Amino acid sequence: MSGINHISTEQLRLWDKRHVWHPFTQMQEWERDEQIIIVKGEGCWLIDTDGNRYLDGVASMWTNVHGHCRHELNEALKEQVDRLEHSTLLGLASEQSIILAARLAEITPPGLDRFFYSDNGSTAMEVAVKMAYQYQVHAGHPERSRFITFRNAYHGDTLGAVSVGGIGIYHTTFKPLMFETLQAPAPYCYRCELGCNRLTCNMECVDAVEQLMVHNAGLIAGLVIEPLVQGAGGMIVQPPGFLHRLRELCDRYDILMIADEVATGFGRTGKMFACQHEGVVPDIMAISKGIAAGYLPLAATVTTDKVYSAFLGSYAELKTFFHGHTFTGNPLACAVALRSLELFQDDNLLAALQPKIARLKQGLEAFETLSHVGNLRQCGLAAGIELVENRETGAAYPWEEKVGIRVSLEARKRGVFTRPLGNTVVIFPPLVISVDEIDLLLSVLKESIQVVTE
Repeated sequence: MSGINHISTEQLRLWDKRHVWHPFTQMQEWERDEQIIIVKGEGCWLIDTDGNRYLDGVASMWTNVHGHCRHELNEALKEQVDRLEHSTLLGLASEQSIILAARLAEITPPGLDRFFYSDNGSTAMEVAVKMAYQYQVHAGHPERSRFITFRNAYHGDTLGAVSVGGIGIYHTTFKPLMFETLQAPAPYCYRCELGCNRLTCNMECVDAVEQLMVHNAGLIAGLVIEPLVQGAGGMIVQPPGFLHRLRELCDRYDILMIADEVATGFGRTGKMFACQHEGVVPDIMAISKGIAAGYLPLAATVTTDKVYSAFLGSYAELKTFFHGHTFTGNPLACAVALRSLELFQDDNLLAALQPKIARLKQGLEAFETLSHVGNLRQCGLAAGIELVENRETGAAYPWEEKVGIRVSLEARKRGVFTRPLGNTVVIFPPLVISVDEIDLLLSVLKESIQVVTE
């Protein structure tokens, strides 16, 4: 297609509405409205076909770390593409994937040093679930086929990942295609399903998990958890100690802990990985999103020598992990990921995050005065602002009022792009966001909430 840079915004919109099916989007409404089309990125900003700038409040679906079009990452990609664009890991080794695995092993929780590459968070979790079960088979326990999962959890959209999820609007439709799990109460303290008060409770939600382990003794392959934060569930922050107590239970009942660090990994919570806040080492950990700084699809499922060794044997024993993806360990993505890890050190990024996290916490306090803000949640540089129809009772807005979407559209008018989770306004910017940009982000969101709700 020649003259691609001269295609008008109007023509692009027509083609988009005619041909592109957008994810998690009601296309009838999409086709009715006039949408912005992004063509460029600079730092924490996105730029559309008309030159309008939008602060990227959700890090382009929770992936961006160092900002858009970071020079060092661009150069790493250009250098690699002139050497090799892709080579399979089926029957061959690949330089960049080897080096990246070695570097990741230096920063992942101790003992997690075996990396199985895939393409995104969903596939990383598919790998984790299959790996956990096949491990049990090789360990002589094929009956251990069940998984403890949590209500309100999200682990991706492929069928295995859907099966271990727990959000009705995303997952119920596909129930006939899913395998059953043992679902535990989510630690959603604002709306505790056990009726507990976080100020006085003893984390009875942990006791409920233990009861599942007791009643299904010898049948459980693993426990699947988003450590510290249930992301797509509404940025639900778990109470301190919750993750650590789950690790203790998994040890006590000989159950593999599978940590989904797809959204929480690579600095989002203030440490490189969320598990590190409570000194927890899972048996299997899924990582993606920030691994390649938002540039290219890349993921890995990381495990221990104990799990890895269970798959070793002669060819005829068929202990091989029969799973793989076409672009597993893609050299372009791995090259960018390697340079991204260097930027963490060059920019002293984890230390630089601390004042930003403090500024976000301080800025969120101003939202407490808004009459329709029911709950504020923050973990590191991620936050959720839950909007309610009635603050006294906590009554939620009716789904059809689309309050979260309306707030996001108001923010867009003011130069901020965000995407809600139902009635929860999400804050999840690139990690390099400046303090001034955090102030702008919060100011716009507060004004937008006021316009919509008051």
